[in-house]
Amino acid sequence: MDTVTITTEYIKLQDLLKFTSLVSTGGEAKVMISEGEVMVNGEICLQRGRKIRPGDLVKYHGHDISVKYAD
Repeated sequence: MDTVTITTEYIKLQDLLKFTSLVSTGGEAKVMISEGEVMVNGEICLQRGRKIRPGDLVKYHGHDISVKYAD
C-alpha cells in the first residue's frame, strides 16, 4: 500500500491519481474515474473532485493508496 502525506485538509481524487503517477494527466484521470475504474472506501467512485481525506482508501488497477496528514 502506498501512503500519500498531505498538508491540506484533503486532496481531490483526480489530483491524488496524478500525484501518485498512476495517470499522466488530469484528462486521463477523468476518463478512468468516469469509467468506474477507481474505488474509494470499497465503492466505485465516479466523482473526480471527490475529497480524499486521511482514513480514506483508494484502489486503482491493483494499487492501494491511503492518505495521512503530515506530522
